Amino acid sequence: MKSRILILVFFFSLVLGRVARADEGMWLLHLLGEQVYNDMVKRGLKLSKEQLYSLNKASLKDAIIIFGGGCTGEIVSSEGLIFTNHHCGYDAIASASSLQNNYLRDGFWAKSKTDEIPAQGLTATFLIRIEDVTAQVEEQVKGLAAAERLSKLQSVFPEVVKKFTEGTGYDGQVYSMFKGNQFLLFIYERYRDIRLVGTPPESIGKFGGDTDNWEWPRHTGDFSVFRVYAGKDNKPADFSKENTPLKPRYFLPVSIKGYADGDYAMIYGYPGGTNRYETSYGVKLKTSVENPALVGLRDVRLKLMFDEMKKDPAVRLALASSYASIANYWKFFDGETKQLLKYDVLGQKQRIEDKFNAWAKGKPDYENIFDNYRKNYEEWTPYAKHRMYINEGILGSPLIQYVASMQALDRALSKKEVNMDEVVKVTQSLTNSRKSFLGRENKASDQKILAAMARMFYEDIEASQHPKGYFEKLSMQFGDLHTASTWDKLAADVFSRTLVFNDAQWEALMAKPDLTVLQGDPAYSYMSTFIRNYSENYGPMSARFNAQNAELGRLYLKGTMEMSPGEKRYPDANFSMRLSYGNVKSYKPRDAVFYDYVCTLGGVVEKYKPGDYEYDLPAGLLEAYRQKNFGPYKDSKVNDVVVSFITTNDITGGNSGSPVLNAKGELIGLAFDGNYEALSHKIAFDKDLNRTICVDVRYVLWCIDILGGAKNIIAELSLK
Repeated sequence: MKSRILILVFFFSLVLGRVARADEGMWLLHLLGEQVYNDMVKRGLKLSKEQLYSLNKASLKDAIIIFGGGCTGEIVSSEGLIFTNHHCGYDAIASASSLQNNYLRDGFWAKSKTDEIPAQGLTATFLIRIEDVTAQVEEQVKGLAAAERLSKLQSVFPEVVKKFTEGTGYDGQVYSMFKGNQFLLFIYERYRDIRLVGTPPESIGKFGGDTDNWEWPRHTGDFSVFRVYAGKDNKPADFSKENTPLKPRYFLPVSIKGYADGDYAMIYGYPGGTNRYETSYGVKLKTSVENPALVGLRDVRLKLMFDEMKKDPAVRLALASSYASIANYWKFFDGETKQLLKYDVLGQKQRIEDKFNAWAKGKPDYENIFDNYRKNYEEWTPYAKHRMYINEGILGSPLIQYVASMQALDRALSKKEVNMDEVVKVTQSLTNSRKSFLGRENKASDQKILAAMARMFYEDIEASQHPKGYFEKLSMQFGDLHTASTWDKLAADVFSRTLVFNDAQWEALMAKPDLTVLQGDPAYSYMSTFIRNYSENYGPMSARFNAQNAELGRLYLKGTMEMSPGEKRYPDANFSMRLSYGNVKSYKPRDAVFYDYVCTLGGVVEKYKPGDYEYDLPAGLLEAYRQKNFGPYKDSKVNDVVVSFITTNDITGGNSGSPVLNAKGELIGLAFDGNYEALSHKIAFDKDLNRTICVDVRYVLWCIDILGGAKNIIAELSLK
């Protein structure tokens, strides 16, 4: 059995995941293969494989970090300076801001290291090495059925991580590749002392707001600057004034030379997730149920939040990060649905599946895969909207999302033998998280969100799936369920009586935890009614659906590789480090429309609307542009500062902040978005229309230098 596993590992290393076409592909650096690398060289790459990724020598991979929990950043100086996106640093910038020092609104530039602001909880994570652990994992799960296999993997992964990292100070994570056909361990070093060095005003960093989000042309200066600090041994350490800037293994040189349409471009980073082996059944569920539900629920939440944000600058600041996060993927999933339908991705998938089924006839391991897929989706589809309305609706209220965390106390108190040490730990954790919640909570919008989400659940979810007797009880207590005022009364009752907002009641419960008091709280009771109904009746169905889908996906991908061996392939994105390559390139999105490959500062000024929420600009920018004060950052081809550009690179969420590199490995920009015409990219890459939107590093430097006057930051960089 072991020898068979090793053969499979070698096979999958040669034929990674999905067949790559055009500039499609998010490649594992340690398994590039000659075919991929030679294509990169043919396209213009000037670096060796070892310069791209090396275990023994400093290489480009050593300058790339996981920034926080879901973005990418890059080290750009010998003193641990980080470039990433403005929207990646948004929460840290907002947390550092106050009405008196509103860095989010006005910008901030540290003129010395002593001015840099600690970003509590932020981390920078470096990749140390990658280990293939397929044999170790498969040995533990061989012969297990779908649900058992998934369950066993959850215990196997930590054991593997411990084996490779114990005593090293490193962290690790096992990633499933090819839907469970291969397993790779990524070993990391995580730094915990990160400080804010600089940010442009929000009117630059978020210029264009939601209107321009996912759109090209784009004029957003989406960048921010941080620094990694280390202990005296250059190792990770908690924040201390004694810490010093990290001495990195490698940092990126910065090019101010520019580029031309067609030039080579390469992106490193941590793409969060794709599902390009999704079936036609999955596409249909997404476009008909899941995405419409998510978009509809988020649309209501955003409107209610914005109504309060426009009334008060303090509320706008408090809700800014949450609003931006919700809005970002509201527009994405709306666009994804439209593009999947427009380009008939469902039909494309069905044609691929027809070919697979024809090949699979007479092969017992594969011939029934799609019959089983059909049955699995038929059983689950009637309940899929319910799941969306729990996650995006009921838990869409920040209050209800917070009280859901109190289930940990419920579980601790419900045990036959209550462990008071465990209870104390839970109460301490809840008290700490409550402070954070109250600091960002806006009751006015949240109360309206709770009312709206409860009503939408009642009206949109099948009555047979409602919590038994709950809505009848509400009707008796608050009135006609078809009247908006009834839901307003429900929300008002929850918000006025919950102990979460009452310090005395909260402290009494934390001092003497009582299960009856907890479960009787109106906010907790509201949350648990919906969660318990879902967990008891539909949670097990969801678990079976997911486990069966995972096993069918593993077999389908394995069969696909057997059907077409030897093709150039890559695995789906899963927030492990990847490389993509392509070109700077203009495009034609539709008949009679041509999009150039760059946007300029002149275009920023053209969009300017004084006092507008999305298109206002700092007076300093307008004056610098009027005087044509471009410094050394002007592009001679356009006689202006280039603000942004587009490439054909294959990226997805998680690549935000990724470095865009030229053929020599020099930084030319930061990736921050995709284009609307190709928002189906998580499931289907469009070889003609896919574009990555990048902020030009020369605009980054212009904002730091000319607008911010932070020449100390510029002096740290290695400019080419």
